[in-house]
Amino acid sequence: MARPAAPALSLVDPIMPVLYPQPFDGQEWLFEPRYDGFRGLLYLSGRACHFRSKQGNVLRRFEHLCYWVREEPVERDVILDGEVIALDQEGRQDFRLLMRGGGNLHYAVFDVLWLRGKDFRECQLSRRKGMLGKLVKRTTTVLSPVFGVRGRGRDLFAAVERLDLEGMVAKRLVDRYTSDTVWPKIMNDAYTQKEGRRDLFHPARR
Repeated sequence: MARPAAPALSLVDPIMPVLYPQPFDGQEWLFEPRYDGFRGLLYLSGRACHFRSKQGNVLRRFEHLCYWVREEPVERDVILDGEVIALDQEGRQDFRLLMRGGGNLHYAVFDVLWLRGKDFRECQLSRRKGMLGKLVKRTTTVLSPVFGVRGRGRDLFAAVERLDLEGMVAKRLVDRYTSDTVWPKIMNDAYTQKEGRRDLFHPARR
């Protein structure tokens, strides 16, 4: 029997994290650092590859990243969720470099939605994370899995502040990837790269 085609990415509504005021703990939660880049759903089918934004638009500016992804030993029938980021020469995230088309483009993957003809959005997050660990086994120059910490949200947020990261996202281990799933996001108010962010999107007219 022929394998069903992957769903059109425009029909996959990404879960959008909801702002939460402060870090918290809880054994039923997985806490992940929040990456500072462009949210992107990656569709990879054979040699066909593209990213779509959270609004469903094809991110053509990252077509060359797709070329590098195709050279990686990853599954060829998969839809992943993650963040496209730019790394500076020291391997740190730099949003300004990303906006200017500079830096080393990298895809940080935090979820698996579709694999080998099967839709996994109704599966619990814990299972999807197990699948991700097998699909993206190690960090390369192009791909990396987003690792989380179970239960200790306050400790992870303290590390986020020390490392000057944008924030943290909390996800229940039993979460399905559906429209009623809520992922709290806790932002780092001291994050240095947020300064002047509005100007990157709306530069003053001269």
